[in-house]
Amino acid sequence: MGRVLSALSFLGSRLSGIVTTTDNGGSTGRLRQSQSCIAWGDLRNCLNQLVTEPSTGSRLFEYRFSGPGELTGHNLGNLMLLALDQLSVRPLDAIGLIRDMLHIEPQLLPMSEYPTDLCARTPCGNHIIGELSVDQLDTPPTNLFLHPPVPAIAEAIDALQQADLILLGPGSFFTSVLPPLLLPELCDAIGRSHAPLVFIANLVPEPGPAGQLDLAEQCRWLEAQLGKGRVDAVLAPSAASDAKVPCRLINCELGEPTLPHRHDRERLCLVLEQLLLELQGSLPQVG
Repeated sequence: MGRVLSALSFLGSRLSGIVTTTDNGGSTGRLRQSQSCIAWGDLRNCLNQLVTEPSTGSRLFEYRFSGPGELTGHNLGNLMLLALDQLSVRPLDAIGLIRDMLHIEPQLLPMSEYPTDLCARTPCGNHIIGELSVDQLDTPPTNLFLHPPVPAIAEAIDALQQADLILLGPGSFFTSVLPPLLLPELCDAIGRSHAPLVFIANLVPEPGPAGQLDLAEQCRWLEAQLGKGRVDAVLAPSAASDAKVPCRLINCELGEPTLPHRHDRERLCLVLEQLLLELQGSLPQVG
């Protein structure tokens, strides 16, 4: 998601990112366990990728402690967000202060301002709690849910209602793409929106249970949350050209030359711009 936001950062304040807040691993997981806070890691990563002018502040925000002791492995950006959250009325205020410090115009929104865990029901009927446990499943779950149930952030609902284009992905399908869609208010806002919705598939299969899903199965998971026909297009690599998806499939090579698993920002931006114009009826088909 950070790569997509970075590619579209020229949009400034018109760009909003709704970020998953259910991570329970690494520095983020340790803070969640001790402080009962939302997961800051994905938000921090997106903020890092939106920095256009490196500074002392941005270097501090990216710093990770090493050596022995309780701080080992903690990211200073996570600690800064947690501290500002505790000094603020709400988590969104903390994000706003960091955006000001790093001179970031696009808006970053947590999917919810209340801590919750991603949970899964397995084919044999067991319940699994936590993103780490979901990623370690041998087979895909039958469904996902959040515990405890939490409300979506109001600003995210407003952003979806005002959107010209809604993008899902790329990222870990079960633990990054789907969690915001487990919030009924966000699904309802997407359903009411007239903006085209595009799913950006990963460039290479991911490890874990999501890697066992083909593109058509991923689309079925999305439609289970959003309703049939709500996904207008899928942006995927050429290897998925024979995928039987229930919408428009656009195949193009978007990986960086030396890092094929990462989307090239300039190519991604160009394809999305052409696709938006086409979906709005201004251009012939791309891809």
